[in-house]
Amino acid sequence: MNKRKVISYLNFLPLIILSILLFKVIDNPHSFIDFLSILSPFLIAFGIAYLLNPLVDYLGKTFKLNRIGSIFFAYIIVLGALVFLISIVTPNIIESITTLISNTPTYIKNIQEFLEYNVTRFEIFSGTNITQTIEDLILDSLTKITEVANSAVNQVLSQAINATAFLIKLILSIVISIYMLKDKENFKRQIKRLLYSVLNYNNATKTIELGRDVNRVFSRYLVGKFIDSLIVAIICFLVLFIVVRAPFSMLLSVIVGITNMIPYFGPFIGAVPAVIITLFISPIKALWVAITILVIQQFDGLYLGPKILGEHVGVKPFWIISAISIGGSLFGFMGMLLGVPVIAVIRLLVLRFIDKSLKNNNIDI
Repeated sequence: MNKRKVISYLNFLPLIILSILLFKVIDNPHSFIDFLSILSPFLIAFGIAYLLNPLVDYLGKTFKLNRIGSIFFAYIIVLGALVFLISIVTPNIIESITTLISNTPTYIKNIQEFLEYNVTRFEIFSGTNITQTIEDLILDSLTKITEVANSAVNQVLSQAINATAFLIKLILSIVISIYMLKDKENFKRQIKRLLYSVLNYNNATKTIELGRDVNRVFSRYLVGKFIDSLIVAIICFLVLFIVVRAPFSMLLSVIVGITNMIPYFGPFIGAVPAVIITLFISPIKALWVAITILVIQQFDGLYLGPKILGEHVGVKPFWIISAISIGGSLFGFMGMLLGVPVIAVIRLLVLRFIDKSLKNNNIDI
């Protein structure tokens, strides 16, 4: 009898722990932020391990490697890609931003000459102030882009001051992530043991199944979307650099690749600054940049994306747009990126709850 009471009390342990944590967050948010700062190497390590786990599993299955061997080659591939980005891509992007800022007066003069030569000769605009309106619009866009670029450069410089501390934290996170990947199966087994010891069998089993579904949604979406966006950025760079010969091809491709991570809005968000930046140098090439990005995004939406991501996350466009809007307003870019898998998980939970309630009430709809 006493044993049953102890077990029933233990069932409330997760709720008690969550209640205490929630109270601490509400009572003193700063202490919670400090606590997260202390745990940041472990959180970063978990993120690294989570993103690399599919690559580790793929290398192990494809090349018949043991766990340690697949982890080793996975980190070699990723670190090699990072070295490439840092040594080639990053300096090119910084140089492009610096050139864009320093040549701003020249770009303004070129735009004014283009408008005076091409726009004012059309009689339909005679007697109107359309030229001045377009100039003001372009100059306003240029001012905003310059402010963003300056802010980005200043942010990079200020963060470079703390580079040593960040590098130490990053190295520590990488080391921790290696052990997380190595002992993944042991961690899973210990979590299962904990769940079955605290919860009853049915609730523990449902929790484990939910964890698998959440992992499936997030891993398939995030890893697949990353690979998809990387391919889009590479294709965009090759076409802009070789065919279109657009200025700042590397910078434009990086913008397109990053924004492509966001569903629906991403292609438009990436195309607008790319076209505007090119417009400052050559309006004709800006048109070709717009056409190039449009064609690549259509290819991605109709063929490449479905090929990599497989089945959709099962969420209707209305809910995807709502998730992106709400997530972006609350948490910025990360909210827009994670909003879709989060809403997919919520949808999964709601559907399961509805199905269970209907089944219990013998309702067939």
